[in-house]
Amino acid sequence: MCPTSHPLQTDAPISSECAFVSLKSGQRPPHRRPHSERNPVPSTPPPPATWRIDLPHSTAAVPVARALVRTALAEIAAADACDTAELLTAELVANAVEHTPPGSGIELVIELLPTGCHVEVHDADPSPPGDLTRPTGTEQPDPWQEHGRGLLLIRALSQECGHRPTESGKAVWFRLPARH
Repeated sequence: MCPTSHPLQTDAPISSECAFVSLKSGQRPPHRRPHSERNPVPSTPPPPATWRIDLPHSTAAVPVARALVRTALAEIAAADACDTAELLTAELVANAVEHTPPGSGIELVIELLPTGCHVEVHDADPSPPGDLTRPTGTEQPDPWQEHGRGLLLIRALSQECGHRPTESGKAVWFRLPARH
């Protein structure tokens, strides 16, 4: 950090992190190496990018969510994860539309990480969505049942998944690894 003394003071210490140098009259500026030699910049991955969108409380939200996931993942060239991310996002959004009262808010959050992506769907229902932590392969879905396969797909196809309470309800999420 730069010294806290005023930049116009003549006796302010010289800091290698400062953009200014204060000199007493008659002093010559100190020899300074280029910034890259003084403090090499570590090659760190860029910070995660986050996409957020409020979705309508209708089935029309599902294709909008799928399109946003595809667009977001195109930014990190994770085309091979797009189909899975779209499928799992569609399941989460469809569940939010089906299991929350009409007119309540639904938000889609996509976070692009150096290790893959993290997708959340926020809704107004505080009750848990079901068991997202049970190991896959422990149950056989009823072939005559119309519903109930969404969470099974999320558990089977994601790297991690879960839910957490929020101020206005809950967030159900999944993570997919980057496959380059």
